[in-house]
Amino acid sequence: MPNSPQKYLVTVAGPTAVGKTALAIQLANDLHTEIISADSRQFFRELSIGTAKPTPEELARATHHFVDSHSISEPYSAGDFERDALALLDTLFQKYNVVVMTGGSGFYVRAVLEGLDELPAPLPGLRESLTRQLEEHGLAVLQEQIRKIDPDFAATPEIANPQRVVRALEVFHTSGTPISHFKLKNTRQRPFQPINIALDRDRAELYRRIDERMDIMLQEGLVEEAKSVIAYREHHALKTVGYREVYSYLDGEYDEQEMVRLLKQNSRRYAKRQLTWFRHQGNFEWFHPGDYDRILEYVREQIHLHESN
Repeated sequence: MPNSPQKYLVTVAGPTAVGKTALAIQLANDLHTEIISADSRQFFRELSIGTAKPTPEELARATHHFVDSHSISEPYSAGDFERDALALLDTLFQKYNVVVMTGGSGFYVRAVLEGLDELPAPLPGLRESLTRQLEEHGLAVLQEQIRKIDPDFAATPEIANPQRVVRALEVFHTSGTPISHFKLKNTRQRPFQPINIALDRDRAELYRRIDERMDIMLQEGLVEEAKSVIAYREHHALKTVGYREVYSYLDGEYDEQEMVRLLKQNSRRYAKRQLTWFRHQGNFEWFHPGDYDRILEYVREQIHLHESN
């Protein structure tokens, strides 16, 4: 309908522990709307401590979608999330003109904002060969290959995802083109105007928050949570920072002190990869989480700007 009001999706992105959840809740309350979580691990009901899931108090302050929405026993991909999130937005936009989305999983954020690439099918036997390399030589060997052929992909958090690394190598060896060079040509038209915000803090401040968060996770029972889902340890969500270090500790590869050191170190490194990912996208306006008034003003200015055109 030509006279129907414009719809807006306000995305709040940024690295782990930067303060996305609190700010998204504040925005949702001021904009009188609801929140879509684009965190690829908060979907799973069994994972709460290691995923820094919103607390019950935070969930009570604003309606969140895609938190505790699935079981770790159910496969759930970025493509599934894209489909489900767009269907949910169609429903939410019947009630609201603005919806907030937040998360640090760049690939999942991009799936909703832009869609997933139409990538070529791999050459016969290629996936099996790469999977065999992964099993026999480990992820680091495949990561080194990626760094040589696709440094842009290697600079993103996806470099830590074995499935995405294998897919990136498949695409390159099949097409001769790095996966990062594929443009989003055949994506579904989005029924909203995006307003993209990213949060950052002084590096020392961010790292202090990451270290403190990890101490709290351990106090709340991160090791016990990892033990409770050890049957699913091959699931991608459990091969990420916060769980893989615990499993290596449980396997006897190092002591508890080294586990804590690695948990903090790898979380800081993950935050750097997240920052690189979102800066690489080039379409986010950056703010300190403490500049809330400026953020709210920016959102309202963007809405006014689009409605004036």
